[in-house]
Amino acid sequence: MNASADARRRVLKQVFGFDSFRPGQEAAMDALLAGRHVLTVMPTGAGKSLCYQVPALVLGGLTIVVSPLVALMQDQVTALRLAGVAADSINSSQDRDANVAAWRRAMAGETRLLYLAPERLMTDRMLEALAKLDVRLIAVDEAHCISQWGPSFRREYEDLSRLRGLFPGVPIIALTATADETTRADIAERLFAGQAQTLVQGFDRPNIRLSVSARLDGRRQLLDFVRRHEGKSGIVYCLSRKKTEETAAFLAQHDVAALPYHAGMAKEARDANQNRFMSESGVVMVATIAFGMGIDKPDVAYVFHTDLPGSLEAYYQEIGRAGRDGRPAEAHMLFGLGDIRMRRMFIEDEESSPEHKRRSHARLDMLIGYCETVGCRREILLTYFGEEAEPCGNCDTCLDRSSRMDGTAEAKLVLRAVSETGQRFGPAHVIDVLMGHESQKVIDRSHHLLRSFGSGKARKLAEWKSLVRQMIASGLLTLDVGGHGGIAIADKGRALWNGEGRFDYRPETPRVARRGKSRGECVPGDGDPELLGVLKSLRLTLTKERQVPAFVIFSDRTLIDMAERQPRSLEAFAEVHGVGAAKLKDFGAAFVAAINAHRA
Repeated sequence: MNASADARRRVLKQVFGFDSFRPGQEAAMDALLAGRHVLTVMPTGAGKSLCYQVPALVLGGLTIVVSPLVALMQDQVTALRLAGVAADSINSSQDRDANVAAWRRAMAGETRLLYLAPERLMTDRMLEALAKLDVRLIAVDEAHCISQWGPSFRREYEDLSRLRGLFPGVPIIALTATADETTRADIAERLFAGQAQTLVQGFDRPNIRLSVSARLDGRRQLLDFVRRHEGKSGIVYCLSRKKTEETAAFLAQHDVAALPYHAGMAKEARDANQNRFMSESGVVMVATIAFGMGIDKPDVAYVFHTDLPGSLEAYYQEIGRAGRDGRPAEAHMLFGLGDIRMRRMFIEDEESSPEHKRRSHARLDMLIGYCETVGCRREILLTYFGEEAEPCGNCDTCLDRSSRMDGTAEAKLVLRAVSETGQRFGPAHVIDVLMGHESQKVIDRSHHLLRSFGSGKARKLAEWKSLVRQMIASGLLTLDVGGHGGIAIADKGRALWNGEGRFDYRPETPRVARRGKSRGECVPGDGDPELLGVLKSLRLTLTKERQVPAFVIFSDRTLIDMAERQPRSLEAFAEVHGVGAAKLKDFGAAFVAAINAHRA
């Protein structure tokens, strides 16, 4: 073992309290310590931060960390400081005196990691000042933001392409959990001019059961789902702040311990809700996508999407917050036709090039295809990220092997109704015509006199909604984004109408999933459940005293390891997963005392 390998293993154990590296971490560290640029793509929860934090301490000097979110910066700085690492951030949420003090510590060589937002880093004044310091490493977190093809493109990230020229000889690592092959290539070209080592970890999370269902009564469907997971922690994602508040209140009214979280809340309220979620079992966090980045709670049993995410990348990142403890977890999404129109409108309202919009629509098409597929969902998801996959046996489409239905005749009825009504009305109106509903809109336009009026009476409303949705996903119909959501016949639909090919669809019927162990199931023990509760209570007390998020004191995984080992001395406590030298000194005596008191 060479000197750098010895050094990084020593830092890993003494500072962070870990005995071994996770897959992919060592390769990224070795490349950085050898002076090479690296693009690292790892699943959410795989330990990306350590890929640069350990080399930063091995190399010495100053490491610059570019991070897009102030809250994420502050949490990481707090966690590093509790581990005994000299870390700082300069950001807009701090007053001028705090930022000046942080900069002075960096100038004095006291700081090992300095966290900055891209717009603050890439000012001439900051770059000139940093050029005078001993910068040894640069880390760009959430690097998909630099790619115009990524799911979260941010224009302020574009300027980071100057870093390799401004800091020659300084290795740069770009990290992301959500990048398909196109996005990876774009990041590598923009940030490194193609001169970087790309390391991609596997994307599969086999313990997460994937499922999608049509939104029929969204609130009732959510409540039924949450009640099936009673007593377990979960995350419910909503598209808007208003819906987040309303959904949390609805669940609370039905005796669910649900809390809201979104960027519009006061920081104190957000932090209080986050700490309760991290410290207690059975709490449901109802949130916008503002929640989740940097959060490491292993026992999240499910992620529920009430609305369609923006892309498969965003969806993958969000469901990755479930099942980090290896236990069976579930990712469930509700999907409705209105979601497609709303997402299309979001894309059209963006200030971006026609090419970018075209790609965004194509990405959304992939997500819709994932929702409406009659094949394996995991296979679609992994194939999208460039991995070969076979049917998984742990998604709703695999577990429910009901045969595909030939819907060619029904599709032709829809196509006729769309054609006869002028290809400018939305699905609801077309379905009214099919079902023979004499609505005021139908009567006013004399559509009750059409040949297609009432031709679909034999089917229920929910069936027609599902079938039309799948026709849009399959490319038989197009949805007008810029107008009022009207549907029109696509080339593929004309071909079907002319007798070419057939249309297969999945009927919208209640699915009953098999029970039993799924592929990849791994269930670690929790030790003494009562002791685990005592340890979480102690962590919550320390959290309030220090006014920091619960997970930066100790993660749930660390508390579970404590409950299993039940260390009775500081020497034994030092062997607990995630206990480094600084945390041993700060918290060891209190936790050992709590363990001994419980045993007594």
